[in-house]
Amino acid sequence: MNLSDSWVDRQPSSARVSAAEAVIADLRDVITSGELAVGDRLPAEASLAARHGVSRSVIREALRSLHALGLTETRTGLGTFVVSNTIARDLDFGNYEAQELVEARPHVEVPAAGWAAQRHSDEDIAVLQDLVDQMRNESDPVAWVSLDAQLHGLIAKMSGNRVFESLIVDIRETLISQSETLNRLAGRREKANDEHARIVDGIASGSYDRAAQAMAEHLDAVRETLKYIVGESDTADPGRGSQS
Repeated sequence: MNLSDSWVDRQPSSARVSAAEAVIADLRDVITSGELAVGDRLPAEASLAARHGVSRSVIREALRSLHALGLTETRTGLGTFVVSNTIARDLDFGNYEAQELVEARPHVEVPAAGWAAQRHSDEDIAVLQDLVDQMRNESDPVAWVSLDAQLHGLIAKMSGNRVFESLIVDIRETLISQSETLNRLAGRREKANDEHARIVDGIASGSYDRAAQAMAEHLDAVRETLKYIVGESDTADPGRGSQS
């Protein structure tokens, strides 16, 4: 029996977290502690699902977050392997890395929100407010991140600038991956819901500056959460702390 088989036979410690968060925390701990060493293959999805009492879809979601952290790599037909025992300084969200998004998004989404405040229709605001309400009431994390992407895409479209709209469409899947990872690793959903509501209020006010500022604060919070995840922040967990 190899090391990974011995580990998977033990029961994980319990905690008041979501199923995906529990899987991520368990796997991250055994990888960063060296119990699963670099080069080791993780147990099959079915074994992990049985260990945690969750569906294989939850396991796949957790594995995507571990890949974003730079800890694992899934090889087609072979399985998922440990490639590092330390979290990457720049998270991988598919086509782009976290730092690239941090640098680029403020130059697109902040002015997009500002122009949306000046160019929106009453119908646009009604749709945005409905999205905010749906996100507050959505318990499925996969559905939530899809709504998140819709919200940001609609704001870019409302700006009336097709360049902004096209850029957000181009990075849609990356934004979904980032949102999914941040929510699982730092519990960002409740805080993000509040931030999105302030953005929509700013747009509805018709004030370029108010809408742009609300979007800038949202993106600042995302940046701080990314820094927290990779261990570069000196502040408390921005997803679960008092920051609003």
